[in-house]
Amino acid sequence: MQKPTLSFWQIWNMSFGFLGIQFGFALQNANVSRIFETLGASIDEIPILWIAAPVTGLIVQPIIGHLSDKTWNRFGRRRPFFLVGALLASIALFIMPNSPVLWIAAGMLWIMDASINISMEPFRAFVGDMLPAEQRTVGFSMQSFFIGTGAIVASALPYIMTNWLGISNTAPEGLIPDSVKFSFYIGGAVFFLAVLWTVIKTKEYSPEELAAFNSDKNNNTDKSEYSTAHLSNTKLYKNGMIWVIVGLITYLIFKLFIYMDYGLLVFFLGISTFGIVQIFTGYLTSKGKADSGFVVVINDLYKMPSTMKQLAVVQFFSWFALFAMWIYTTPAVTKHIYGAVDTSSALYNEGADWVGILMAVYNGFAALMAFFLVWMSKKIARKYVHSISLVAGAVGLASFYIIKDPNLLIISELGIGLAWASILAIPYAILTGSLPQNKLGVYMGIFNFFIVIPQITAAAILGFFVKNLFHGEAIYALLLGGISFLAAAIMMVKVKD
Repeated sequence: MQKPTLSFWQIWNMSFGFLGIQFGFALQNANVSRIFETLGASIDEIPILWIAAPVTGLIVQPIIGHLSDKTWNRFGRRRPFFLVGALLASIALFIMPNSPVLWIAAGMLWIMDASINISMEPFRAFVGDMLPAEQRTVGFSMQSFFIGTGAIVASALPYIMTNWLGISNTAPEGLIPDSVKFSFYIGGAVFFLAVLWTVIKTKEYSPEELAAFNSDKNNNTDKSEYSTAHLSNTKLYKNGMIWVIVGLITYLIFKLFIYMDYGLLVFFLGISTFGIVQIFTGYLTSKGKADSGFVVVINDLYKMPSTMKQLAVVQFFSWFALFAMWIYTTPAVTKHIYGAVDTSSALYNEGADWVGILMAVYNGFAALMAFFLVWMSKKIARKYVHSISLVAGAVGLASFYIIKDPNLLIISELGIGLAWASILAIPYAILTGSLPQNKLGVYMGIFNFFIVIPQITAAAILGFFVKNLFHGEAIYALLLGGISFLAAAIMMVKVKD
């Protein structure tokens, strides 16, 4: 039995929740560095404060993916996770701009990102659940459209509050401006209501219906590469010990002979922790608990299809570039272009508001390009469409270094917007064709590793680079991000679609 083709409005309704999810992400990306700096964070401390977000995703997404694969109740399979995540994220959005001290703001970022991930990960698997293979590019592009649309408004909200509504964008030292606070309040409401729309308007297929679709010999999901055999406990012990030793040795080398800060500490600790996770997985396997969710996730990680492994490399370089941009655009623009260093000054806050507009521009252009990419993918191979888009992103991000007029940065954002639209759609459309249907949730969660790991890497090393190699000039982090986009474009050409 084939999955029925869904109408435009059915795809619209099932994707509408992403409008709210992106409201949360866009407010976070455009304003969190600003909030951290306002509460006293130095330029080299910002990456380690941001590290809460990717670490949370690394832990939460595969767990949520595995749980949503196994869930079915009267509320559905994925929809319960949409709703719980939206409620928690909305509460965090209300609290975040009222943080009295830096550590509370960092904690709110952690909670906010965990909650957003609870909603977002099942949305990715939702496309694979609900749409036949020939409509999945359209489905992910629809998500890209709502991501772009939501981010246009959310990123520009502080600017709109100040310049259209006359709400102050400055505040006494150590306090968040009212323009930012009200933007977060609106974002919390929109997040919850948009996700609620999808929950109410979309009906999910039952496990029996999905099994019937999956049994169809014409189903495009390729399961030929997937093995149900578990890794031996011996292999897990061996691999785990290698990761632990590598993490400890590199930590000692940097600690004793090079340089050590909190970001690098977290990075090396993460390497060793992954080794410990594998050792623990081997222990559970030896005790006959190979079917536990923890063991299943680690086994699935090792048994990724080849296409997913190739896309993982592309994702690493793509998201390293994006994270560098999200962390450092505000300090780079305010200092390199506006010449402002005092976070309480009107000039700094003018530059920070303009960053919100720039974020809105690239997201808005991404929304416009989402369906253009669908059309282009029918003309040439999807991997070439994605590669070209990433080159455009590389040029756009690197151009921040040479542009001095803030208005001209809008042109730079067009290239970044094209890359962003493609990143949100094409890798996922290619990926779903290589995955077993009953593993969509957990593999979408595992795929998030290759979004999260580059973010952790960026948070770990960019602070070191900016402080010690770039002499506090954040603009060079954006230039490095452009180089990373270019590397992703080159790697994409090798992907098997």
